[in-house]
Amino acid sequence: MIEIGIDPVAFAIGSFEIRWYGIMVALAVVTGVSVPILLARKEGIGITGNQVLSVAIWAIPGGIIGARLIYVINNWGYFIANPASIVGGEGLGIFGAILGGTITGVIYARITGIPVGRLTDACAFGLILAQTVGRIGCTINGCCHGFQTSLPWGFVYTHLNTYCAFPGQAVHPTQVYELLFDLVVFALIWGLRNRLRVPGTIYLTYISVYSFGRFFISFLRLNEPVLLGLQQAQIVSLLVIVVAVPLMIYLYKKSSPEPASAKEG
Repeated sequence: MIEIGIDPVAFAIGSFEIRWYGIMVALAVVTGVSVPILLARKEGIGITGNQVLSVAIWAIPGGIIGARLIYVINNWGYFIANPASIVGGEGLGIFGAILGGTITGVIYARITGIPVGRLTDACAFGLILAQTVGRIGCTINGCCHGFQTSLPWGFVYTHLNTYCAFPGQAVHPTQVYELLFDLVVFALIWGLRNRLRVPGTIYLTYISVYSFGRFFISFLRLNEPVLLGLQQAQIVSLLVIVVAVPLMIYLYKKSSPEPASAKEG
């Protein structure tokens, strides 16, 4: 077994604690914004770094609200009993961050005339790397882990400040499973960046493949099922795939030139 004895609290100022999780979330936000800005400046992708930054000003709050909202929904029983904890409490949901930030950013881009497909494609690289950074915080924090396990790579959290539900017992490190899968997704979309030339399809590939992996990783994760034995993240994963894959097919068909016979008819 692998023992994790790191204090999740990086430092404290009086009674105010700064956790490694919070630090990593902040670094994840910086990563999610800086990567598409760098791509916009270096790759010639049809948008500018300033456009990415202007979208980020709106997308970041949208992502935070979405992340908190989906976490509250997933733990509704607790928040019904403790409504004061809804605002200002701990807990974020990654799908809420992705979808909340995406929806807010797309709306702003539409209003301001920024090419949505090119924008989302650039942001896909930043988002998946941001997720990777965020999972480092989860690993140190002891949250988002899986069920108990006897496998040799099980994590045993021993620090008193851990958020692990089973301190001192081996659990599936589902945070690490997802971190590694995130890197695979990044490698995939990076390798396809010059092949998927229809704007928007890199983002749709990213969100579809990530959702596919998250669906199966969640079977090992310690979360209550909400419908048909599936966890909230699994249901959201299926909904994302059901929307994203047909949309990708539509974009490709829309971009394909009509056959000469069809034009003549």
